[in-house]
Amino acid sequence: MINRIRDIRLQKGLTLADVAAACSPPTTAQTIGRLETGMRNLSLAWMNRIAAALEVEPEVLLRSEASEPARIVAVLGPDGTEPARARLEAVTPSDLAGDTPWLVLEVEASCGEYRAADQVWLRQHPPEEAARLMNRDVLAPRPGGRFAFGRLIDRDGDRIALLPPASGQRQIIVEHPAWLAVAEMLVRKL
Repeated sequence: MINRIRDIRLQKGLTLADVAAACSPPTTAQTIGRLETGMRNLSLAWMNRIAAALEVEPEVLLRSEASEPARIVAVLGPDGTEPARARLEAVTPSDLAGDTPWLVLEVEASCGEYRAADQVWLRQHPPEEAARLMNRDVLAPRPGGRFAFGRLIDRDGDRIALLPPASGQRQIIVEHPAWLAVAEMLVRKL
């Protein structure tokens, strides 16, 4: 079996030291490097520690040698398209997921930067985390089974203010939201 620690770590934008520090108990960057290159055996205990540090399920760290993964082959940058600098396996967003389930907002009609048929994938957070989610697109439940969606622009106690994605619309005030779901991924068919 081949491990995907390096691919997942790089897709999450983490260094070896970041992963080592996030392990419980913490370890060294050198140990993480040895585990991801196969110089050290990846035991079940190490799999669980590293998976927790990367916030993924342990089985995501492994893949069969027989299966051909999607690969990152090119990078689009300011100077155009270039070959990928390193051979990396593309890690699916569901593999990078945290421990909370995805919520999905389907866009029926174009609105602001969102197009019809887009899917906005969101992660649920408690309302106490509103300050950390400021200036992000969020979905908030409202009374009567309704929802509000927009850029989180203000929080005052148990009240939040959202700016809808369409231009010219007034802000929406939501009192005592049970939770907030922050947009983490946009799925758009081409």
